[in-house]
Amino acid sequence: MAPGLLLNTAICFAIAVSSLTLAWLLVKKSPEYDEKAKPALWALISFWIIVGLIYIPTTIRMFAAYQANAAMDLLFYQIASFFFAFLSVPIIYFIVFILSGNKRITRIVSIMFAVMGIIYLSILHSCGVVGPAVLDWGSLITVNSDFAIHLYLTVLFIIPTAMILGLFLLMVLQRIALGIIYKKALPLVAISFVLDFILIDFIVMIDPMQLFARTFVFIGVILAFLAYFPPEFLNDKSENFEYDDTDLDFDDLEDLDIKDSSLEEINDR
Repeated sequence: MAPGLLLNTAICFAIAVSSLTLAWLLVKKSPEYDEKAKPALWALISFWIIVGLIYIPTTIRMFAAYQANAAMDLLFYQIASFFFAFLSVPIIYFIVFILSGNKRITRIVSIMFAVMGIIYLSILHSCGVVGPAVLDWGSLITVNSDFAIHLYLTVLFIIPTAMILGLFLLMVLQRIALGIIYKKALPLVAISFVLDFILIDFIVMIDPMQLFARTFVFIGVILAFLAYFPPEFLNDKSENFEYDDTDLDFDDLEDLDIKDSSLEEINDR
């Protein structure tokens, strides 16, 4: 088999290890956070754990493809798909909690998206998949249902992505300090980046494109590391940025209906 499959396997392994390491580091720092910030923090931790749990079986299935073991390839695709179906749930929880500060509303909305994930999985189970098609750079499998793909795109991808971009836009429109934008917005950019390219990974049927998508998922995880744990020189530099002498305080943004300072608390750590 082509060595491109081994490269693909290595990238998947790097994504799994780095995302789970990021989640572990956030868990270690969780006692330092204020209680009102912890629900949002654990949503972020859950997101990065799910990313890791997607790419652990994906790593195994890429190696199975390298070994020409189609049954193992398909089995671990199905395992990865289970976690993929619920990838947007912690994102929704995080953003709704930041905007509302209401745990009950946040849970209800999150459960609705979890139900959409279950529907996606039921369609996957009933309609089956196309593949695996083992090529030079990857093993390609996708759900054999246009409806399932459209469901994921319209509900589990577009809505959380729009919410991330909307929250980012609110920050920009507030004419806040560039250093604050770095601290508050880069985690959202990293999450959006990872979400976008994981979707491409799961629906693409061109093997170099699959490798390209996974490479950018890994880059997204690195961006998240830089967001949550910036190097000292970046941290110092961001504190010196100034823009209209305005800082960001989520508690004061009444016009934006942002009721909780969780995002600020999480990213300042």
